[in-house]
Order: sequence, then C-alpha cells, then structure tokens
Amino acid sequence: MQLQTAALAAHLQKGLKSLYTLHGDEPLLIQEALDAIRLAARAQGFTERSSHTVAGAHFDWSEVLAAGGSLSLFADKQILELRIPSGKPGKEGSVALQQLAQAAQGNDSTLTLVILPRLDRATKSSAWFVALETGVTLEVSPVERAALPQWIAQRLAPQGQRVVAGVEGQRTLQFFADRVEGNLLAAHQEIQKLALLYPAGELGFAQIEGAVLNVARYDVFKLSEAVLAGQPARVQRMLDGLQAEGEAEVLVHYTLAEDIRALKRVKDAISRGSPLPMALREQRVWGNKERLFERVVPRLSAAMLTGFLQDAHQVDGVVKGLKRPDWPTVPWQALQLLALRLCRACAAQKPASSA
Repeated sequence: MQLQTAALAAHLQKGLKSLYTLHGDEPLLIQEALDAIRLAARAQGFTERSSHTVAGAHFDWSEVLAAGGSLSLFADKQILELRIPSGKPGKEGSVALQQLAQAAQGNDSTLTLVILPRLDRATKSSAWFVALETGVTLEVSPVERAALPQWIAQRLAPQGQRVVAGVEGQRTLQFFADRVEGNLLAAHQEIQKLALLYPAGELGFAQIEGAVLNVARYDVFKLSEAVLAGQPARVQRMLDGLQAEGEAEVLVHYTLAEDIRALKRVKDAISRGSPLPMALREQRVWGNKERLFERVVPRLSAAMLTGFLQDAHQVDGVVKGLKRPDWPTVPWQALQLLALRLCRACAAQKPASSA
C-alpha cells in the first residue's frame, strides 16, 4: 500500500499497520514521519524499541530477524527499526527483508519500520522492495523550489505567524526560500527561530531579512533543473553557491553536458518521426526532468543544440586547463557562461524551428 506523506496523519488515526517503509532523501520529512508513527505506536502500547543500521558487507541479518521475533519481559509490543543508508541490502539482506515482510503480516506485537534513501526505478522493482510493499510505503519527496514559499507559510501558521498579504508577502516568502533552498532541516530551524524572536502576528520583510541566515545548499542536479526551467537568477545563485561549497568543476560540466546531449538525442529522435513521449522514454528521461524536457525541446532547434554541444566541448577544455578562443580561462566563469546561455535559450517564449 502506497501512502502520501500528507495523508499519514489521517491514516494513523484509523489505526497502525504492522510494517512501514519510508524512502527518500529529505531528513526532516523522514524524521517527522517517523516521529508521527512512533507517537501513534506508543499510544497503542508499543513501549519497547530496537534500532539497527545496515553497514558493511558483513552485517548480521540474523540479529534483526531474531529481534523481530522476541520480546522482553517488560513489554508485550515493540518497534523494530531498520535503516539501510545505502539502499542496497545485498543478497542476504534481500532474503531477510522478504522474511521480515512475511513475518509482519498479521503481527500485532511488532511494528517494523524500514528506512531507506531515495530509490531508483530498478530498486523499486526488486523482490525485496515488492515484499515490503505488502505493508505501507511512504515515498518522502523533497519540497521543490516552486513549492517552498507555500511550505514556509504553512510552517509559520502553527506558530501564529504569517507574512503580510499581497505582493510584499510573496516577496518576503521568495526571499526566505532563496535563503534556505536545498536545506529543509535548516529552513525548519530558521522558522522555529522566528517564533522565539517575534510574537504571533504579521512578519515584515525587514524582520525576516534580519533574522534568517543564508543556509541554502545546492547540488548539481537542482542546477540542471534550474537551467532547464529558464531561471537565470537562480542559476547564477546556485553556481555561486556550488563554487563556494567547493564542488568539482568537472561534475558541474558533466551535468550540463549530459543535459545538452540528452536534449540533442531527443530532438534527433523526433526528427526521425518518434513522438516526444516515446523519445523521452528511450532516453530514460523521467520525473521532473521529463516535464522540463517536454517544455524545452520544442523551443530548441537542432542547430541550436549542435551549437551547445560545441560549446560544451570548448568548456570541457577550459575545465581541464586548456585555453579556448572566445571563452574565459577561469573554469567557473566558463561554466557560468555555458549555463546561462542554455538557460536563456530554455526560457525563450517562441518555439524554435525544426532547423
């Protein structure tokens, strides 16, 4: 049974299941979901808890299986938590997880919680994950940048705080989101800090500007999405952040170049007669990036993409220490130029011709 995190509270009010699997890369939301399940479990008499973390190739799975089948003298219900940080349980772990899932069915004395990172499509099709789906699975997705201002507003509300109405309030929330993007746990802490600094009521821009630290963190995959979404100011901010955090120039270049190559392959497939959805599937473009490609591909001509491929080749040389005509010699400056050129092309309103 798959469950959205937003529906977890209503689900728990109806009663606990015996097996929950949480997977995703957002620590704050994972922790809040776990806390909600544990609270409901304690209310129903689950007084004992054991926790195990799968680490290394020689992890003792028999210990986990034994813990699931034993209770202490002082508790008649227990919570068994199993964390697999790598998302790869291995052959022995795969068998053990299937046994745990089977043992959980109809088991009223043991609540099993399995915590995993974000999983790819192949892992979700594995025998051990399919077995875990006999319980309740929650895919904990990160809060996308477009939804972050509203998420902040929703988190302020329980504190009795809100931004002023209208354009000024939206500007305030956008500023807040820029300061905490990519770091939801720190965003939560900054929101809590506002409750300590100011009373309930409206918060002005000056109050938030003076209180909220710049704790944003960026990764190259979010940079890729910002470029394809045609958001030059955000792209510039993310490049500055990645450089300040010491991200490798070669990784940033690889990400940009891979997007350009994928766009070109999709465009070529369409020119051969493939429908856009089929071309995207063939190039393994899924999820949020699939939606971005659907918007961007019609705006970029084959000639433009060929030019971007040549630009990516030039920047590859700059990143490796070579001088290229008409390109900055500093790698980060060359990456910025490439990223912003592609970003502006993706933001263009007029669809490109097929030339």
